[in-house]
Amino acid sequence: MKQSSSSVASSSSEYKPYNHMKAFNSDSVLTGAYKQFTYEGRSYYYLTINGTNQNDEAASVTVMAENLNVGEMVDGDKDQNNDSKIERYCYDNDTTNCQKYGGLYQWAEAMKLSSECNTKSCADSIKPNHQGICPDGWRLLTYDDIYVIVHADGNKNGVEDIRSTNFGGMNFSGYSLMGSGTLWSHNFKSLNQHTYWFYPEESKNYAEEGAFAGSQGKSSTGNSRSEQYKTYGFSVRCAKINE
Repeated sequence: MKQSSSSVASSSSEYKPYNHMKAFNSDSVLTGAYKQFTYEGRSYYYLTINGTNQNDEAASVTVMAENLNVGEMVDGDKDQNNDSKIERYCYDNDTTNCQKYGGLYQWAEAMKLSSECNTKSCADSIKPNHQGICPDGWRLLTYDDIYVIVHADGNKNGVEDIRSTNFGGMNFSGYSLMGSGTLWSHNFKSLNQHTYWFYPEESKNYAEEGAFAGSQGKSSTGNSRSEQYKTYGFSVRCAKINE
């Protein structure tokens, strides 16, 4: 298992948080809803979103309102295969992009498993409330979480209500999804146009090299869930474990 890296994403003096309050109207019911916590020297916004789950039952999720940015940067032409520390990609190998958009992580890295899990099935290592590289008390986002967020109380515009206004959305939910781009076959693509995130779930048909992921484009109208190569570099969001 990987150990947390002593090399943090940035010093607190350098960190300039993305102003999520600009992403929705001042009369939104969520004005003032954001709270903050600190992980590896950096502050993150989070909030609780109430909605309905896939069984049409009332549900809630406490979730980060920005992407995780932790670990030591490696160039996009390399795999994240140093299992002694957390590694991240920054779009265009530019750390300033990690400041705003968060890091990009291969599946095994996000899961905090051995890098060999990118090319073989590690189903037995996937735990309920899988923490991965999230802080203690938090876990990796699941499709069920995203469903609740998309179906937040008062949402009227589907997935547009989870995207920030500068990413083609209305952001009523406050989730503030950004177009953080991807690392696709070791090539950076689609900054401000598209974003992907892995789920803690291997592909049904290609468990050795594939995992399930969610995605949104700037003009997406549906809640996508697809099978993607584990070696791609995607964003990470964390949800708080219910106590």
